[in-house]
Amino acid sequence: MGTLTYDNDSYELDDRVLTHLQIVISTKLRRGENFFLTWAVPVERGSGRHAIWVDNGVPIHFYYSGSRSVSINRDWIESMLMSAGRASGLYLTEEAEASAVAAALAVRAD
Repeated sequence: MGTLTYDNDSYELDDRVLTHLQIVISTKLRRGENFFLTWAVPVERGSGRHAIWVDNGVPIHFYYSGSRSVSINRDWIESMLMSAGRASGLYLTEEAEASAVAAALAVRAD
């Protein structure tokens, strides 16, 4: 379990999630695009959800508890980049959801 620290607040997230978020956030910020990032808090951690405004002027730090890099799921990244462009911002979804959407789109393209 890693940690996303944003504007002196810390949030525990899985290293795999953090890796994909780092790619999406860095891509959006390099483009000069600020956005909301929202994710659900699991029931075992009290439920609810977090929403933060991601902006170039705010310090961000990704801490990974593991020492190995994870494999990248390009479908998940593309799904997150597309959703981050909406007015409601990026809502962090499960990796399996992005893969299922990509598979459905591939079937339609055939």
